[in-house]
Amino acid sequence: MEGYDSATFSEKGPFIDLHLLKKIEVAAEKNDRKPVKTWSRRSMILPQMVGLTIAVHNGRQHVPVLVNEDMVGHKLGEFAGTRTYRGHVADKKAKR
Repeated sequence: MEGYDSATFSEKGPFIDLHLLKKIEVAAEKNDRKPVKTWSRRSMILPQMVGLTIAVHNGRQHVPVLVNEDMVGHKLGEFAGTRTYRGHVADKKAKR
């Protein structure tokens, strides 16, 4: 890949909003089963989030996401879709 500097990339840590990190630390400390509500779709899933339910906002409502080990390293927004696909409309002329 052109322009890719792996040294710079590895120096940066994972991005997570501080308000979300604080909520997660409190929930993990209390062993709270209640979902942690967040609007931060851009935050990365960290190992300390495994086992927690995080309600991620999709623009209309909060979608509960149960975090497992395979999700670590991905962004929260990847697991809460923002678009509704209703399928292609059938052609009425073809049915006749």
